Amino acid sequence: MLENCKSAQERWGGVSTLIDNWLQERQEMLVCLCALGEINDFNSENSAHREKLKNFCEILVDYTSAGHFEIYDQLVKESQELKDSNGLELADNLFQTIDVTTEVILDFNDKYLETDDLKTLANDLSGLGESLTNGSVPKIR
Repeated sequence: MLENCKSAQERWGGVSTLIDNWLQERQEMLVCLCALGEINDFNSENSAHREKLKNFCEILVDYTSAGHFEIYDQLVKESQELKDSNGLELADNLFQTIDVTTEVILDFNDKYLETDDLKTLANDLSGLGESLTNGSVPKIR
């Protein structure tokens, strides 16, 4: 029994650590999102606003990349190794949501890397938060 537990830890320990780190990064991203959400009047002249937005975008893209390229790929790999057809089917369904959310996140990031116009930021943050919560697709204008 102890040997089986040790084997399971060796097999899944890396995945567990990977997911734990990813969830910690998600928490950091959500804290930054909330901090931006507390700003009532975004001002492109305010360097603190620009710095908070830049920091948020960096964390957001890192979080997205990890989920899209590390976590998802690792889960698919594990399902393939275990010949888990149900896990692979779930992964295919999950990928559709991940793909849509990734597109929304990258659109948000691209927009705010290229502009100093923060008039629509509050609305875009709201739509982004909604997408992160339920995988919906807001329009980032």
